[in-house]
Amino acid sequence: MGARLPMLLFALVMATVPLVPQMPPFWIVLLDNIGLAALVAMGLVLLTGVGGLTSFGQAAFCGFGAYTTALLTTAYGLSPWLTLPLSLIVSGVAAVLLGLVTVRLSGHYLPLGTIAWGLGLFYLFSRVGFLGRNDGISAIPPLSIGSLRMIDPGTIYYAIWTAVLIAAWLTMNLLDSRTGRAIRALRRGHIAAEAFGVHTPRAKLLVFIHAAVLAGLSGWLYAHFVRAVNPTPFGAEPGIEYLFIAVVGGAGYVWGAVLGAGIVVVLKEVLQSYLPLLLNGSGQLETIVFGILLVALLQLAPAGVWPWLISWLPWKPARKRPDASLSLPPRQRGPGLSGVLLGVDKARKQFGGVIAVNDVSFDVQAREIVALIGPNGAGKSTTFNLITGVLPATSGRVAVLGKPIHQAPPQEIVRLGISRTFQHVKLVPDMSVLENVAIGAHQRGRASALASMLRLDRADEARLLAEAARQIERVGLADQIDQPAGSLSLGQQRIVEIARALCVDPMLLLLDEPAAGLRHMEKQRLAMLLRELRDGGMSVLLVEHDMGFVMNLADRVVVLDFGVKIAEGTPEAIKTNPAVIEAYLGAGA
Repeated sequence: MGARLPMLLFALVMATVPLVPQMPPFWIVLLDNIGLAALVAMGLVLLTGVGGLTSFGQAAFCGFGAYTTALLTTAYGLSPWLTLPLSLIVSGVAAVLLGLVTVRLSGHYLPLGTIAWGLGLFYLFSRVGFLGRNDGISAIPPLSIGSLRMIDPGTIYYAIWTAVLIAAWLTMNLLDSRTGRAIRALRRGHIAAEAFGVHTPRAKLLVFIHAAVLAGLSGWLYAHFVRAVNPTPFGAEPGIEYLFIAVVGGAGYVWGAVLGAGIVVVLKEVLQSYLPLLLNGSGQLETIVFGILLVALLQLAPAGVWPWLISWLPWKPARKRPDASLSLPPRQRGPGLSGVLLGVDKARKQFGGVIAVNDVSFDVQAREIVALIGPNGAGKSTTFNLITGVLPATSGRVAVLGKPIHQAPPQEIVRLGISRTFQHVKLVPDMSVLENVAIGAHQRGRASALASMLRLDRADEARLLAEAARQIERVGLADQIDQPAGSLSLGQQRIVEIARALCVDPMLLLLDEPAAGLRHMEKQRLAMLLRELRDGGMSVLLVEHDMGFVMNLADRVVVLDFGVKIAEGTPEAIKTNPAVIEAYLGAGA
């Protein structure tokens, strides 16, 4: 049953709440407001907590949904149910237009950008004549089903909470999918995600649209709940409050949005109702107390109240192990792949006046292990970045099977069968080892985001997870498959990165310092694995500082110093090369 049983129990409880005898109508109104806020916060869970994109402007998307239905139902007489898809479409289109600009921002520019257009849209709503300017639009018809008119809070309650449950189900399905893993990978930066085929601008825009559509749905329900709209609920202050709700509940958790909405809405209402009585009507002190209480709450539970509560549960839901009988189709390599697999010809990378890679040329043959060595700062990792598309070459040529790739994006390069690890480990710490490794198979999946939300991707998802589990077992970490990646040692995390790279089913594997942090026996097992990969038809290009590891493993060694290739040959030849000895030990050695 997984998460379905708790969700069904929650739905049953919420369905019976209005039926409780002597239930005060005020509490039903409060629950309606909690549901409306939870919808917006749920979008922020995906956008901010999972995707790492901070937005203070979600209230404006509520305004798009609310004003669309208000205008169409009052001025044109459309049924509220007909305006629902239109309200969502308007919110989605607005998200596309704003998102194309906003998601390209980073750092502090991103939240500042959302504040800017949030303020701009608030003033737009208050100045446009057909939207009623500051007075807004009133006499909005209620929702109705047959003869049932949802005028009182107890009847529209069911519409609001049905929307919350559906939105939660769709959002959790999206997160538990190939697309969801790509979104979660965004928090650790775009380089690792793009190295495995994730189109990061598209993924960011997707979560931006999803959050906007949920906010538009909340605005549509709000308009028919209050039956009047004006610009006030769609300004900067409500936008900040929605982000507060997501953070208090737990910004990375869907049900944290519901819990956070309950805490913030109830706390705010209680303070506004009772604090003036206790303080003899002293004005606006409830805002100060509200802020102090929220800060205290976040001190108690820095990651949010929902994960804090979960940590106290005596049982943890069991994870279902992938079906080992499933498999993904292998990469088409062509008959008898041989000859030059990777060719680097006079590759140069210049940063201003600094030349990091200076006309370097070498190749990697099929079924060969080549080591790229040199002192710190020699340009080894920069060369890796040129090969994998992280950096464009200033000049020169990099080709795979004769096809130039030196100006190709990382997504295209990984599609050709080149995968890599990184000098500094780039895993998502709070995702399991299985989920991190499955990101490597991203391009081998086919299910769309919509199919994932509707749970139509299960067959595709099962094959991806089975492939990830197979590679984890291959590298010897089967016992850690369900552990958070951040809980592993540095050496184990490097092995996880190798398993992730193997999920690409590459013909060329690039390893950046794979033996760093490994103990002697772990290095021996790694060397054995790399030999098995070579014998199975894969080529390996590795950067490594452990000369004993390199000399016992590599078929050929390329040596860089200050961005220049100073030697190339067999390990035996490199050991006695005077230029190499001088580069490592100095001229006086």
